[in-house]
Parts: sequence; structure tokens; C-alpha cells
Amino acid sequence: MSDIWAVIPVKEFDGAKHRLSGLLSPSERRLLAETMLTDMLDAVAGSRLLAGVMIVTLDRQATALGGKIGARIVTEGARDGHTGSVNAGRRLLAGEGRAGMITMPGDIPAVRAAEIDAVMSVHLAAPAFTISPAHDDLGSNAVVCSPPESVPLRFGENSYFPHLDAARRRGIEPTVIRQPGIAMDIDHPLDLALFLRLPQSAGTRTRTLLEELAVPALLARQRIG
Repeated sequence: MSDIWAVIPVKEFDGAKHRLSGLLSPSERRLLAETMLTDMLDAVAGSRLLAGVMIVTLDRQATALGGKIGARIVTEGARDGHTGSVNAGRRLLAGEGRAGMITMPGDIPAVRAAEIDAVMSVHLAAPAFTISPAHDDLGSNAVVCSPPESVPLRFGENSYFPHLDAARRRGIEPTVIRQPGIAMDIDHPLDLALFLRLPQSAGTRTRTLLEELAVPALLARQRIG
């Protein structure tokens, strides 16, 4: 096992996934966010290489889900957006002398433990930076930094190539590894269609929920995907 911790930022579920409001009600979107995080944490809990898990959140249900896998809950920075939450978590890890950090979002429900371990396995000796991008090569869905604050991070819808540049400016050649489950984050209706076509979505709680909510039919009716 390494001394690399996972840092997972989780916004409060109320009002989650507003870009899906054309398909799902507020209560359905909240349930979807909870379910996606549950699937994602199952993968994290199954990783053989993580030293620990930190969830940066103020949401009670996210806190409860984290407790089930023994995650450390941090509230500092939880309302400072994705970037602020990750930076708060890695500052704590750096202050404790941890060797590194991997950060992933909570909305990649098709991720598997083997994918997380694959990313960790290709990560080089410090100083090092590894990234596994989103399916559209825009987002940065898994980022590993050793030491934790070795490369400045700024997340958003177009962060992948800027993160590669940021690592190189620090004299670190980034390692890139693509994983289908890590790549499939869900923000837009088209993402739901892509997720449902992904073989790894089979057997996830998220897929079961989407089918119960008749999302495949809703997508077909709106000719999405």
C-alpha cells in the first residue's frame, strides 16, 4: 500500500445536478447524486493501493456514506467549489507529511477499484503527476500528485490540458492513463446516454436507478444520444 490518500469533494446534494433539470425533478437529482457517490465509494473502498480516504463535504448524507467506508470527513473548504475543496484536502495531507494525493469527483459511478489501482500503479516516484481525463478530454477526472501540492490544480469544464501544462511548468512530465469508468462523469443529459451505453454501467446502483426513473425512455423521447 502507498501513502497516497484519496480526496473526494462532495457538494451538498440539495440542488445537485441542475443541468439535468430537463429530465429529473430536484428530489430525483438529489437521489441520483447520492447513488452515484455510493457507487463511486464502493470502488474507492475496494482499492488495494489507497492509504486512506478523505471526503470534503458538509452534506449529512455524504458524511454518512463516507462513514460506512471509514472515510475521514473534512468540512474546511467544502463550500469553496471543487477546486477549493480539493486544495483544502491536500493542504491537510501536505501538513501531515503524506506522500501524495489522488482526487476524483463523486459523479463517476462506473469507476471500478481496478481502475483506481491502475492509475496508482503507473504513478511515478515524486515529484510526479498522473492524470486520467474525462471522456471528452476536457475534465480531469482523476489526478494524482506527489507530493500533494506538487502541481497547482484548477478544476472546471476545460481543465485537462491546462493541468498538463501546469505540471510541465513545474518540471514534471505528466503520466496520462485512460480508464472508461473514471472517464464517465455525469453532468449533462448526453452523459446519461453515454453512461447507459457503457458496458461498465451494468450492475451499478446508478443504472438501476436511471432505469427505475425511466430515463432511457426520456432520453429517447428527447432524442438525446
